[in-house]
Amino acid sequence: MIRAARGLARGEAEGEALVLSAPLSFWSGIDAETGRIRDPNHPEFGASSAGRVLVMPFARGSSSSSSVLAEAIRLATAPSAIVLGAPDPILTVGAIVAASLYGRLCPIVVCAIEGIATGDQVSVRAGADGAAEVVTPR
Repeated sequence: MIRAARGLARGEAEGEALVLSAPLSFWSGIDAETGRIRDPNHPEFGASSAGRVLVMPFARGSSSSSSVLAEAIRLATAPSAIVLGAPDPILTVGAIVAASLYGRLCPIVVCAIEGIATGDQVSVRAGADGAAEVVTPR
């Protein structure tokens, strides 16, 4: 299934989906050194987002989340892409900064996330013009 999306940060990526059942703040919620969810109160505590397509309804939290995402991108422990149900300017800044400083892309897009399941193979394409698509099995 091809889902129309709005690109917030450019790039192309694919990988296994990790669908979060609750929003997550990258500040104190993700370990930038490992890509694991470290918030003990999060339902997906301990799951690794590294190299996966992270899918969540929306992001939560601090403006410092942008620096955590940028650091994870630098360390190659970040998600390969982030698919959101609602836009998040803070995570978008982190991806844009990492692209500028480190030349590494982590596309971030907004689209309908219903029907995407953990383990699905997902591909994400986001152009600099904001055009984007998410390809999912259903």
